[in-house]
Amino acid sequence: MRRLIPVLGLCGFLAAPCAHAAPAGHPLHAVASFTVLADVVAQVGGGHVSVTSLVPPDGDPHEFEPSPDDARQLRQADIVFMSGEGLESWFGRLAHAAGYQGRPVIVSNGISAYTQPGAGQPETDPHVWNSVPNVIIWTNNIRDALIAADPVDAESFRMSAARYVTRLKALDQDIRVQIATIPADRRRVLTSHDAFGYFGRAYGVTFMAPQGLSTETEASAGDVAALIDQIRHTGITTYFMENATDPRLVQQVAHATGARPGGELYAEALSPASGPAPDYIAMMRHNTDLMIAAMRPH
Repeated sequence: MRRLIPVLGLCGFLAAPCAHAAPAGHPLHAVASFTVLADVVAQVGGGHVSVTSLVPPDGDPHEFEPSPDDARQLRQADIVFMSGEGLESWFGRLAHAAGYQGRPVIVSNGISAYTQPGAGQPETDPHVWNSVPNVIIWTNNIRDALIAADPVDAESFRMSAARYVTRLKALDQDIRVQIATIPADRRRVLTSHDAFGYFGRAYGVTFMAPQGLSTETEASAGDVAALIDQIRHTGITTYFMENATDPRLVQQVAHATGARPGGELYAEALSPASGPAPDYIAMMRHNTDLMIAAMRPH
């Protein structure tokens, strides 16, 4: 298991970007920490921003190993976006290697943090984007940061953000309508690791997982045994793998409980363009559709 690298004094939870303006007529070069965030930045930035994601599609943002090319991207960025809440544990090491002295935009500022109930040591869940209202907050923070970095195109950023928020509100309502069709006692889902706490809080679904908030943590034998016992008592019949995590542990739990595979969820990484989750809205619809199919009485 790779040691967590803390972000030491680089940014805290800063909202103000440290960006240098792109040459006139050229788009801002934005760097985002991972694909879900990169997509939202692109939605707001439109043609005035080119976006690079450090973590690639299907990549795990917890266990990401930055490369020399990532350091180069960071050095050349006009503006850098991170989610925050402890997700990008590798960023301090990358910033040091790149000689990066800037202040990333922390897009999760203003989001009500979720801490898993019953946890022995309280730990903030970093997977804020799995609740659509949180991504509306992201969108507004990204809009403001881009306006500060490129005031000339401020009106375009405002219009793009407003259009995207309209789509996000429709998505949020669609998810709520779908979940409402499922009896409350069947709203339970088994996944690989605890990445859906915000989804559960927003939409009234209980998630169970053998692994904790980070894929860098290891579940103890006792934790796995307790989860198996809980699943047997609650009657979960379907389990989900995640596109960016090792499936072996959840498969072990499924084998012990008789749960069958329900497909692949995209918890913290988009798919490649040809996959089922090439953007954030498609990802949320894909995940919700699979969960609904598993939870619906047969």
